[in-house]
Amino acid sequence: MDSESEAEERVGALSFRVSDLKQYFFCPRIVYYHYCLPTIRPTTFKMQAGREEGENEQLREERRSLKVYGLRQGERFFDLLLASSRLGLHGRLDLAIKTDDNPHRTMEAIPVDYKLTPGRIITHFALQVVAYGMLLEETWNIPVQRGFLYLIPARRAREIPITAELRHQVQAAVEAMRHIATREAMPPPPRQKGKCRVCEFRRFCNDV
Repeated sequence: MDSESEAEERVGALSFRVSDLKQYFFCPRIVYYHYCLPTIRPTTFKMQAGREEGENEQLREERRSLKVYGLRQGERFFDLLLASSRLGLHGRLDLAIKTDDNPHRTMEAIPVDYKLTPGRIITHFALQVVAYGMLLEETWNIPVQRGFLYLIPARRAREIPITAELRHQVQAAVEAMRHIATREAMPPPPRQKGKCRVCEFRRFCNDV
């Protein structure tokens, strides 16, 4: 096993996926398995279904107006690869909108993340939108003050304000994930043991 200094050097330039935020808030052990024991990560039906439905939603998005986002006009960009060494994050954003359709008539960038969920907004979904917004803001050098979760089953969008507090939560989560990867120490199990019953890594944990 690496020494602490060797481990710190190994992950010094580590960039986490935006989707890792969701996994971290579900259970930090998933981040441990992915970055410290990467060969055991399974691919689940749910993961594959989400990818396929996201691709289908892009085709539908190209045909509809921006009214669902409360916009009359704007330019759409699909499947954007975003990365920032400063933030230590990267990911593929489903949709970005560049528009000046706001009360101040100033240019803004709006991230949109498609989700195969019926309607309940969980904190980690919102933080993924915030993370994409932070990446988009740095990449385009355009202010990002809000984003959207587009709920595929309900065919509706939920606006997520990208506040200073939520940005701080994203940065704190990245630092916590970096600590896990650097120390290679398995985090404690989640307090809600019901999560373990639906986790694809449950057979690798011996204490739940």
